[in-house]
Parts: sequence; C-alpha cells; structure tokens
Amino acid sequence: MKIVIGGQVEKKQIESLIKDIDPTIETVVKSDLEAAMAMKTNQADYYFGACHTGGGGALAMAIALIGRDKCETVSMPGKKPVENNVIEAVKAGKKAFGFTGDHAEVAVPMILKALKSNS
Repeated sequence: MKIVIGGQVEKKQIESLIKDIDPTIETVVKSDLEAAMAMKTNQADYYFGACHTGGGGALAMAIALIGRDKCETVSMPGKKPVENNVIEAVKAGKKAFGFTGDHAEVAVPMILKALKSNS
C-alpha cells in the first residue's frame, strides 16, 4: 500500500502516525497539488490530507484532479471522525481522505483500519 500525504498542515505528523501503525506502508509527503497528481497518475493508492477545515486545503486539489466521488471529508472543526462513516466511505471506493489537523491522531488509525478491513 502506498499513501501520498498532501493537504496544508501536519504532514510529518500524519506520516509518523501511519508509520507507527504499519511501517510496511509506503508513504510520500508532497504538496497538495503533487499529491493529487500522484493519485491521478496511479503513483499512489490513497491520499491523506489535513487542513484547518478538513475539506478545503486538505482535499481541494484531490477533488479537482480525481473527482469528488473519490474523496471523503472525515472530520471538520467540531465534528470528530465517525468510524462507521469512514468504513462506508472506504466501501464506496473513496481514495482520498481529508480531516482537520487536530483530529489526525483519531482519523489516521480509523482510516487505516477501514482500508485494511476492506482489502
């Protein structure tokens, strides 16, 4: 599994969380545009991104390049990630996940668990 990390904030923290959970997952940190291009050109399996709203800077480029139907806002300010929503998003084929930086410690393990359960 290869995960590209884009968005606007907490990129190194997201990468560290992924590696702590599963060191075998390949991660690459890029700008949001480069990360979305990596998804569009099949150079990565999944996109994780964080920003202050969970959907704007975290997912804007991914939405523009791979389509809204492949993207999911996992959390927003005042709205923590919900495991059942993440599971349903993964089952629906979502490949890019955005969340707020302050929810990274909850969102990243939740998304990874859903991805592994679905594979």
